Amino acid sequence: MVNHKRVYRRYRDEGLGLRRKRPKRRRAAIARAPRPAVNRPNERWTMDFMSDALANGQQLRVLTVLDAYTRECLALEAAGHFRGQDVADVLTELGKRRGLPTVINCDNGTEFTSRALDHWAWAHQVRLDFSRPGKPTDNAMIEAFNASVRRECLSEHHFSTVAEARSCSGPTPTTTTITGHTAA
Repeated sequence: MVNHKRVYRRYRDEGLGLRRKRPKRRRAAIARAPRPAVNRPNERWTMDFMSDALANGQQLRVLTVLDAYTRECLALEAAGHFRGQDVADVLTELGKRRGLPTVINCDNGTEFTSRALDHWAWAHQVRLDFSRPGKPTDNAMIEAFNASVRRECLSEHHFSTVAEARSCSGPTPTTTTITGHTAA
């Protein structure tokens, strides 16, 4: 008689580590291949969100988009909240001005995993490369840039409205749509 306990004991004795079932997740649980190096501008973009609060306590979200090769800030968009369609609209505007990349790195936020953004990526032939959950180092360039924006802008200015955050300008990257600003 062979049951699951005996099979498990044999696997353990042999040092095998096969799982009986695949984990229930939205994306396939497969080994991640290393990312190829970026060789030219506009080949790979990276994007993420930052959250802050206005003076009255209302939430402020800032979408940041960088070119991975030139480390140029392509967009800083501020709003109270974003949907996947809002992100797609920002990327469409960037594509009109600059052309679209072949790959965009992003995390697993609800705005980035939405059907609207997935449909936009399919229609524009852009591959969305999601970082692993709990691994901010997969998208380290945008995380470092967000830390600079938070240190130089969001921590030094207190905005009372979203419109004020959108129209803010100065020597630091505080405007909402900046072209040509280089990320340190």
